Amino acid sequence: MKYVIGIDLGTSAVKILLVNEDGAVVQEVSKAYPLIHEKTGYSEQDPEMWVKQTVAGLSDLLEVFEGDPKTIEGISFSGQMHGLVLLDEQHKVLRNAILWNDTRTTHQCQYIYDVVGEERLLDVTKNPALEGFTLPKLLWVKEHEPRLYEKAHVFLLPKDYLRYRLTGQLHMEYSDAAGTLLLNVSEKAWSKEICELLDINPEICPPLVDSHEKVGTICSEIAIATGLSPETFVFAGGADNACGAIGSGILEDGKTLCSIGTSGVMLSHETGGDKDFEGKVHYFNHGLADAYYTMGVTLSAGHSLGWFKNVFAKDESFEELLADVDRVPIGSNGLLFTPYLVGERTPYADANIRASFIGMDSSHERKDFTRAVLEGITFSLNESLEIFREKGKRIETIVTTGGGAKNEDWLQMQADIFNAKIVKLASEQGPGMGAAMLAAYGCGWFDSLQSCAEKFLTVEKEFEPIEQHVQQYEQLFRIYKKVYAQTKSLNEQLVAYRK
Repeated sequence: MKYVIGIDLGTSAVKILLVNEDGAVVQEVSKAYPLIHEKTGYSEQDPEMWVKQTVAGLSDLLEVFEGDPKTIEGISFSGQMHGLVLLDEQHKVLRNAILWNDTRTTHQCQYIYDVVGEERLLDVTKNPALEGFTLPKLLWVKEHEPRLYEKAHVFLLPKDYLRYRLTGQLHMEYSDAAGTLLLNVSEKAWSKEICELLDINPEICPPLVDSHEKVGTICSEIAIATGLSPETFVFAGGADNACGAIGSGILEDGKTLCSIGTSGVMLSHETGGDKDFEGKVHYFNHGLADAYYTMGVTLSAGHSLGWFKNVFAKDESFEELLADVDRVPIGSNGLLFTPYLVGERTPYADANIRASFIGMDSSHERKDFTRAVLEGITFSLNESLEIFREKGKRIETIVTTGGGAKNEDWLQMQADIFNAKIVKLASEQGPGMGAAMLAAYGCGWFDSLQSCAEKFLTVEKEFEPIEQHVQQYEQLFRIYKKVYAQTKSLNEQLVAYRK
């Protein structure tokens, strides 16, 4: 039996999957690491912790692996997007990595618009200037830590740094590079124009490769530390959302992914890089060669449900909390929730907006609030879907993963609100499985990622929309969309009173 390893470098932990040639997950290891919050809005990590915990996880995996390490033929990666890792001329880390959820760069985002122009930025990068992206972080370091910036020889993203430490080779692949605001997404090349306008040396940008491309083998030091064979091939990998798409079979037009974790993602496959979504949704290079994906983001998806449980049902399980939602009618007895606990991304990109319960009265019980939270999260994701459809995309089938795939009432709710068939996979490993599939394809096990998906991914259950429910939810969705505009000013006035 042959094997590959998928390494998913997340925000809170690294998850390592050992997958055999039938697509079965033989072993799974997770190793946590801390976030560093020095100031409000700052979010950093020590890149050395990624390496340390990955090596520890690989070592644990190999320690109980009963086969020959040489049968583990390949490794690939998925990783948190946008994080800035700066290296000096000797490729040593200059400072902690600034992560995707760091919000210190509002001034730098405006500076990008002032210098490059919002329209031109969208033409080149297909994305707006948001605090989470890498370029604003690079400009922040340049402005606030100039001596350190002068030492910077190259920048990497988190999983690319981890891969460098395992192989000694410096690369970045297109799906992650698309989230830097420095890549010409259509041309698949670093934008010299943007670099010149912002006085950034283009040589700081690393060599670009495809996600399935072999970039090296495990270096001897890591082989000794982990028990891996130094002959193990290493493949470039992809951004977490790109790998999540691969690991869910989103590999052709018409296929869409709804991923509900802490945040929520609505992601749809695109064959070309020429569509214009006017910056309303993200537009990135796919991990599938010469393909793209559009993506909308709900900042507080699973986070909203987790918050509600911690405040109102702290000692209960999620299963207990959701047990009664099927006994509440559509519309939660006139109660509406907007999931803006930490602001919103799509379609508003508003850091100040906050969540609301609308329509509360004394007849409402906890089960009404619970269903309203589920409906509100799903309505928010539907706003991204609406943008896709307005641009002519036909979306009939949606693969759902994460917390939203664990409750059948919620799955039916998604089918009804999205007006699409919802597919639940038998084994849901998301980005880690996508990374393993890139390794399997790179090793030559399959002639395409699509054929790999046919072998590795199995449908467990499908949920069809119920026409009567679809009509009811269409009316409610129109009401939901009015809440943002009618609470925006109130929330701006309340900013001064927040802790």
